[in-house]
Order: sequence, then structure tokens, then C-alpha cells
Amino acid sequence: MRAIQVTEYVKGPEELKISTLPDPVPKSDEYLIAIHATATNFFDLLQIRGKYQSQPPFPWISGSEFSGVITKAPSSLPGGRAPKFKVGDKVFGASQGGYATQVAAPEDRLRPMPRGWSFFDAAGVFVTGPTSYAALVTRAGIKKGDWVLVHAAAGGVGLAAVQIAKAFGATVIATAGTQHKLDVARSFGADHAIDYRQSDWPEKVKKLTPKGRGVDIVYDPVGLIGQSMKCIAWNGRLLVIGFAAGDIEKMATNRILLKNVSVVGLHWGAYSINEPEAIEKVWEGLYELTESGKYRGTCFTDKEYVGLESVPAALQALGGRESWGKVVVKIPQEGQSKI
Repeated sequence: MRAIQVTEYVKGPEELKISTLPDPVPKSDEYLIAIHATATNFFDLLQIRGKYQSQPPFPWISGSEFSGVITKAPSSLPGGRAPKFKVGDKVFGASQGGYATQVAAPEDRLRPMPRGWSFFDAAGVFVTGPTSYAALVTRAGIKKGDWVLVHAAAGGVGLAAVQIAKAFGATVIATAGTQHKLDVARSFGADHAIDYRQSDWPEKVKKLTPKGRGVDIVYDPVGLIGQSMKCIAWNGRLLVIGFAAGDIEKMATNRILLKNVSVVGLHWGAYSINEPEAIEKVWEGLYELTESGKYRGTCFTDKEYVGLESVPAALQALGGRESWGKVVVKIPQEGQSKI
């Protein structure tokens, strides 16, 4: 197979090289998948530089999220369980080694392709979709009539959050840093869009809400909880999703008390350890939205990336904040040109 193998840490994605390697040999409880599309993530950029919390031993294949077709399935799984997937099934998921033409992955890291979806769209769902659903539904208890503020609304998790909030009957105020990204957020359903480069954005948000009461839920993957306190409503919920701005905030807890609000964290990746029973409920809810047409793929379409050779450019676009949604690379299989 062909893959982007890392044998030493690099300064940036432009240094990544494609290698020809033996095909992966799946373990007894793993599937082998022919990759048709692979998605980029910020943690990929950290990992190739040696700065991520989880660093595999050298050599390793970069990338994680993918979509593709099962080419080999286990005959049985631990405990005598029958495998959910068979050869020929279309799936998406995440496992170390997504920047390749093939990957091995266990069943709990795979999901069936939503009906009518392309490999391109499905490749970017495994991380963003459940993160936003678990945050808004499981942690914040979103309901019809809520006003929801989504920061970095044109990002991967942001566009997922916009769609999920709208599906539950909320009014969505989106923030982003460029007019184009604000337009993208609107195209995915945001009711209002505000540039958070303007210092008075909290006041603008508050004025949009009924009687200026503020928003019920803040979805924050950036690091804007402190400023968002200025436009949160009584009994509001502020969701801490991440720190894309780079700094981890410190908060004056008296403001939480005086506003009578909740600051709620979401660590989706740790659910498999601490609350595995919640995972299926989240995915069931997400699939219901895809089946009803209320949730669609969030892939960046301003520019097309095809082939492993284009992964460095795709990562550069992601790291340079030039993109929106999920930057996905199409991986043509032998005899194919494009997906």
C-alpha cells in the first residue's frame, strides 16, 4: 500500500513523504478497510511535530479519520460476538494511519456509511458529529426555543453544532472571523452571524435575543467562555469544547454564581472509558438526523484535494485557517481517478 509514514518528527506538513509499505495485517478482532477518503485534523498537525498527547513509536503512519470499504472482516469477535460488518460494506471511522490507501481498525472505531452519503462527506463525521451532539444534547440538554451561540461556527465541530441546534428547534447565532465563514455558517442554517473580531460582539449577541436576555447555550471550541459570560442568560449553559485560540482560560467563579449559570465540559474521546453506554445513544441520535436530512456533511469544497500527494497542502490549509468545515482528501483506488 501507499502511506504517509513518519520516521522522525517534522517542522510542518510540507516535509511529509509518501512511502510504499506492506499492506496492514489486521489483528483477529480488526477489519481491513480500503480508504476512499481521509480527513485532516488539528491533532494530526501536532502529532507529526511530536507535540500531541498521544505519540506512537516510530515508525508510524499519520492521519486518523477515513471512509472506505471493508476488504477483510474477522470471523468472530471476543466473547463469540458476530461481526457487524462484512466484506464490501461501506464504513467510516478513525484509527491511527488514516493517510494511507488501507488501514486496519477495530469494530468500535467504525460506523456504517449513512444512506445516500459519499465517501467524501462521511470521512469527516466520526470526530465532529458526535462531539457536537453529545455537547448540545447530552451535556446541555438543548430544547426547542433555546437560543444557542456557536463560536467558530464555520469549523468542523461548529457546522455540526449549527445543524444539530437547528434540528432541535433552537435559534442559532454563529460567530466567525471572516465574511466568507459567516456566509458558510448561514448556509448550514445559522439564523444570525456575527464577526467576533469586533470587540462589541457580546453586546451584539445579547441584543439579538428576546428582550436582550442573552443566549441559553454557548458552544465554545475556541476559548471565549469569559467573554461569552457577558451575553449568557440566567440559567445558561456554557459548553467548553476546546481551545483553538491557544490559551486555556482562567475564570472568576463569582461570575458563574452571580449569573446562575453552568460551565460544562465535554471530553467525547473519554466516553469509551468512563461512560461507554452513552456512545450508542449519541450515534443513534445523529443517524436519526442524517436519515431525516437535518444533518449533512460539512466538508470544505472551495478547493479539491485528491490523492495522498495532496495531504500536505490540505494540512497547510487547515493549519493556516484558510479553510472551513472538514478538509477531506479523496483517495482514488486502483483504476479510479476521483471519488
